[in-house]
Amino acid sequence: MEIRQLKAFVAIAEAHTFTAAAERVHITQAAISMQIRQLEEEIGARLFVRTPRRVVLTEAGEALLERARRILREHDAALSEMAGLAGAEHGRLRLGSASAAVTTDYLPQVLKELYARHPQAEISVVSGTSAALVRRILAGELDVAFVSLPVEARGIQTEVLETDELFAIGSRHHPLAKQRVVSAFMLAGERLILGERGGNTRRLIDQFFAEAGVRPKVIMELNRLAAIKRMVEAGLGVGIVPTKSVRDEVAQKKLAAWWIEGARINWELGFARLTGGYDSPIIQTFLRLCRTHFTTVITEAAAAPSRKPKSQRK
Repeated sequence: MEIRQLKAFVAIAEAHTFTAAAERVHITQAAISMQIRQLEEEIGARLFVRTPRRVVLTEAGEALLERARRILREHDAALSEMAGLAGAEHGRLRLGSASAAVTTDYLPQVLKELYARHPQAEISVVSGTSAALVRRILAGELDVAFVSLPVEARGIQTEVLETDELFAIGSRHHPLAKQRVVSAFMLAGERLILGERGGNTRRLIDQFFAEAGVRPKVIMELNRLAAIKRMVEAGLGVGIVPTKSVRDEVAQKKLAAWWIEGARINWELGFARLTGGYDSPIIQTFLRLCRTHFTTVITEAAAAPSRKPKSQRK
């Protein structure tokens, strides 16, 4: 039983097709099929059943999956530890981000400082939803990810870096553009443009409407905050987003912004990583840099005057 065979097996179990799995592990479909065939011969049991659209784990495959993931995590931890022992300049960081704002505004400076401390490091960055990134951490494919909190998956530890409040945004030409506050009932009557399902931000919004007893009309579900802002700016609907993410557009009067009456929809961003996992020197440096950076950003934001309506302040 070889590491490459286990990586191929886990990739197929998660991607549900040999083609997608081959792309994930960067080999041909013929090669990944051969690796699974060799693994099945060694185990003495079939691991997958092919259907017209996907492959499904057999009972033996289900039994092997968690063990395979555990072996791969231990393998990666051993490689990271050896890389750390080889010298502070080296190391590997596989990073995920569910926040476009983090990737665009924060990461460039943090990674620049990280490379200065670890010039020979291997650093990779991928994006995805919070749920998808957490699955990749559990599968041993990522070391750390920026995700919206909370994370309810077992085996994952988190740390809050930033908090924000959600509020509604509309076109500057919207009939309610000059209002300061809107209600759940008013929002339910609008054409809403929200983030895709599966993320914590969308879950908080859906929960808010459910508790208010109204059914919103969602016309678009987008996976990028920038896309939501552009659609709203074009007058195609109303969005609900973190306050800080549209501060510039509101200040420039490109968008109208409303506090949501009675809502306490707090958005949290933080780290996610394996509970009890090995933090190599490069991961430790990265975490320290991020904590310092986010503390500075939060301190500067706190110094800015609040424009929240008196009726909404606590």
